[in-house]
Amino acid sequence: MTEVTPVRGLSKTASVLLVEDEPKVAAFIRKGMETQHYKVEIAGDGREGKLMAAARKYDLVILDINLPHISGIELCRFIRSKYAKVPILMLTALGTTGDKLSGFDAGADDYLVKPFEFLELMARVNALMRRTAAPAEETTLKIAGLELDLREKVARRDGKTIELTAREFSLLEYLMRHKGRVVSRSDIAEHVWDINFDTGTNIIDVYVNYLRKKVDRDASVKLIHTAIGMGYMLKEK
Repeated sequence: MTEVTPVRGLSKTASVLLVEDEPKVAAFIRKGMETQHYKVEIAGDGREGKLMAAARKYDLVILDINLPHISGIELCRFIRSKYAKVPILMLTALGTTGDKLSGFDAGADDYLVKPFEFLELMARVNALMRRTAAPAEETTLKIAGLELDLREKVARRDGKTIELTAREFSLLEYLMRHKGRVVSRSDIAEHVWDINFDTGTNIIDVYVNYLRKKVDRDASVKLIHTAIGMGYMLKEK
């Protein structure tokens, strides 16, 4: 098994909950990840995965979408409601934009389509773990009445709370951290989705539109702007 560069600042025994109903796939992932200093516990269906997730907090969750008893989407929502910051990677044979949106809306941080190479899996895992291990530089981001509380995971515009999904919150955080700068779709894909940008999908444009409706719709000052042919920018005109 090829050695993968370890994540600095993390325990060599980081715990992983793997919820996968295909025994061969589960055994393959566990064997590979254990060579990379991860401790993997396996649940064979959604119901077992929910019980295990409820009993303890894991450093990382990997789960398949199509699970017996409780779907991966439902399980992802449960885990995200219980643990706001645990990284969640979803595995599935389905790779359409609609499928990805469902996973991200449920609270997933990344999405990997089967079949996949082990090195690609570990690249996604390590990217998620690095992001989790990195200390927050600020606890609140602000611009023109828009406030993002990074500790409480709450967004407000002119004092009114804005209901955001986990993915929308991450996207808004990225735009606010780069306010006044144009960020490309590939930049957003890499830093918010932890994936290489697929030119065949409009998932980023869809999420920007979701965010624009929630942040700017009732405001006199529009903050989210499109730089045609280049990307998006958050700024106060």
